[in-house]
Amino acid sequence: MNGEGDGCAGKGRSAGTEIIPCHKSRLRLGVRLGLRLRWDGMKYCDLTLSTPAENLACDEALLQLAEEEGAAGEILRVWEPMQYFVVVGYANRVATEVNLPFCQDNGVPVLRRCTGGGTVLQGPGCLNYSLVLRISESGPLQSIPATNDFILKRHQAALSELLQAPIEMQGHTDLAIGGLKISGNSQRRKREFLLFHGSFLLHLDISLVEKALRMPSKEPEYRLSRSHSDFLLNIKVPPSRVKQALVKCWGANELLAGIPIEQISALARDKYGRDDWNWKF
Repeated sequence: MNGEGDGCAGKGRSAGTEIIPCHKSRLRLGVRLGLRLRWDGMKYCDLTLSTPAENLACDEALLQLAEEEGAAGEILRVWEPMQYFVVVGYANRVATEVNLPFCQDNGVPVLRRCTGGGTVLQGPGCLNYSLVLRISESGPLQSIPATNDFILKRHQAALSELLQAPIEMQGHTDLAIGGLKISGNSQRRKREFLLFHGSFLLHLDISLVEKALRMPSKEPEYRLSRSHSDFLLNIKVPPSRVKQALVKCWGANELLAGIPIEQISALARDKYGRDDWNWKF
């Protein structure tokens, strides 16, 4: 398993977990940027793995590790896909949401994630983030709607400051500018921790979205039955600037000590790399 990124350090080992260092751990963003801690104990990891299955598996493995051992605590991970692939939401039907002839003819893999929401095209020009957060008894993450509202409001403020433009919260989990979607998000909840992840459209080839995906079977009211090309918007900023905005937003000043390589490899092999998971609906 190979990884690219600037934000993990390889220190420590928890019981039953092999921890390896992330590659190119050159930059401690929180220290370098002089950011004030806003979310106590948040760890930062800039890590893109070599395959789509590994990248999806990484999010689930980090959630499992936090839930089972609390070893890494709360995490902000960012990653940038190196190839095009389709990701369907957990309950989506592949044949309904995906233009399978196009994807099969053009070698675009189709995978299923562990969270809900709609189907998306991943690829160069997308910046993905993943948050693993503790569900505290008195905190703002007690329900799905409350979590959506809390996290999206933070990202709305961070992007408004970055872009100097009004950012809208639309649908259940979208961010938009002028009614055009720039970010989609979803979550998975366990007893003690949750995974909240999403994508920012920076320079994605939206014409390819039009070819790879069918019109969604369910759509937010604000979409108004618009095509993908008429509904999606790239914000056209370098990924480094969005990463810095997220680090500042969450106060993720401490590098994640390592990654659970065994869990990621197992999930990629036994779940995200298998047709019986990816094509289950």
